[in-house]
Amino acid sequence: MRGSLLPWAAAAAVVCLLGRLMALGTAGTGEALQVHIICFNFETVRVTWNVSEPSGENLTFFYTFDSGEAYGQCTHYILRRGLTAGCILDFQDQVLHFSIRNATHALFTHSQWASFYLKPGAPRNLSFQWQQEKVAVTCPGLAHGGLLYEVQLRSNFDAAWQSKEEETCNVHIEGLDAEKCYCLRARVKTTEAAYGPDSYPGDWSEVSCWYGGLPSDLCPDVPISPGFPRFILICSLVALLTLCLVLLSLWKLGRVRNLLVPTVPDPKSSFSGLFEQHQGNFQEWMKDAQNVAHLPRTGSGGGELDCGPEEALVVQVAKTATALDSLSRSSEEGQPPGGCSQLFRRPPQSGPVVSLGGFEFVMSDGSYVML
Repeated sequence: MRGSLLPWAAAAAVVCLLGRLMALGTAGTGEALQVHIICFNFETVRVTWNVSEPSGENLTFFYTFDSGEAYGQCTHYILRRGLTAGCILDFQDQVLHFSIRNATHALFTHSQWASFYLKPGAPRNLSFQWQQEKVAVTCPGLAHGGLLYEVQLRSNFDAAWQSKEEETCNVHIEGLDAEKCYCLRARVKTTEAAYGPDSYPGDWSEVSCWYGGLPSDLCPDVPISPGFPRFILICSLVALLTLCLVLLSLWKLGRVRNLLVPTVPDPKSSFSGLFEQHQGNFQEWMKDAQNVAHLPRTGSGGGELDCGPEEALVVQVAKTATALDSLSRSSEEGQPPGGCSQLFRRPPQSGPVVSLGGFEFVMSDGSYVML
């Protein structure tokens, strides 16, 4: 049947062109219809049209598969909203001539091969043969040529279906993972070279799921992460590594700077009172520092004298006369041996000597006098 169709391709094109010209001629009346033709798996032909005519009248469908015969009326109408909206015909592998008319004249006339509007049926009796990392999908092929058999496969880790097409219903898919669950489906498609641009792809078969080569009711859902989070993760790691390198470089730079530029000592710790009492005036601080001396307190036996709390002797210049009078009275009255007055009877020791009000004080490295 289909083998005799290809030699008539040129004639079919001419008939199609004539049919389109006839349809355009009738469309000029302003009553053009929206007509859809589908040939279901070489079994039936369904012609439908819209029922939105203002008149709301029933339309009549006349057809023939032989141009030499008279047109016959449709015997199986499709009704919609109480009006005729289509006609179902038995398929014949010939040119379909039809006309849609109202009570007075033809509204649409067309001629075309019925198979040019083919919509193949879904594949039946699919068989799946698993062999390690590949699967073979087979089914009984249709009796007509010019068809493609498409098998789609998707695992529970895939976001989209993967397709493979063959001219026969024997499709092999390789590179599968036995640890994954796969769902498969199949359909039949027409080729434009054989059936033209007005044909339709067939419906999909039922989805069949397999896990480890065994049938499964349903593949478990696995959250499918898109590709961009991996890119973001890589960028984050690179940014973190760059930040660590920058911090390490700054730390190394600080060590190098400490080696090249010595640390300047803080004057506050070396010059006590310079900033707290004199607001950084070094001359004023020097005047006060020169008037301060520390008196050592040692006993005659080389031990410390028990003269009360160990505090630095503070001599104020403004009260020098008073201090001298009190010291003179103490010396005249006399002190017991080993008393505190023996500090002034000891001969000067080695070291710088500070003279205040007639008294001489031996200064050591850690002594000072506060005025």
